[in-house]
Amino acid sequence: MTTPIKRASGRMPGWAKAVCAVVLVLVLLFAGIVLSVLPGLNNLFGTETHDRTGPALLQSIQDMSRYDAASGNFQVVVDLEKDSKYLPDAIRGSRVLYVGAGTVDAYVDLGKLGKDDVRVNDDRTSATLRLPHAALGKPALNPDRSYAVSKQRGLLDRLGDFFSDNPNSEQAVQKLAVKHIGDAAKESGLTTRAETNTTGMLQGLLRSLGFKEVHVSYGS
Repeated sequence: MTTPIKRASGRMPGWAKAVCAVVLVLVLLFAGIVLSVLPGLNNLFGTETHDRTGPALLQSIQDMSRYDAASGNFQVVVDLEKDSKYLPDAIRGSRVLYVGAGTVDAYVDLGKLGKDDVRVNDDRTSATLRLPHAALGKPALNPDRSYAVSKQRGLLDRLGDFFSDNPNSEQAVQKLAVKHIGDAAKESGLTTRAETNTTGMLQGLLRSLGFKEVHVSYGS
């Protein structure tokens, strides 16, 4: 009498899957530590960047009628921290210190001048101009002068960066830097400086054309 032999199941037990997952996490952490400690290995297994971008296409042209009369340089240190309610920072959380440097221009839109905004007397010796108030342009972040001072990320965030198409993205801190720079420009008196510079430019230009009196005012 023979006893039938049972075939071994091809499925992996649950405990084995858990052990494999833990081993994979440890391997990834060990690989990150080794690459950070030994720069030579990082160069050996690193990637190369090739720019195969095609030529830029001109989509439209817009005529500008504004006079850029002043420009301010600003710098802000952004401290952005994200925490999890139920997990410690070592597991889930991040903190980034980012130095953002950028410029904001102040301009006067001369294209908004109407017929009644420019008055000249009969002998062309006196001119009166009424201009719109100076306005602020959009803050422009300077990538060459902006950089991350430090980055702290939990284990889950590091793994997310590893499998992400855009690891270590700095879009959030860059947006905050632009916002704070824009707010600082509003309080800097940059528009007042722009109006003063515009007045000086117009007075010098019109006096060189023979006008003896040039009056410039600003209003909405």
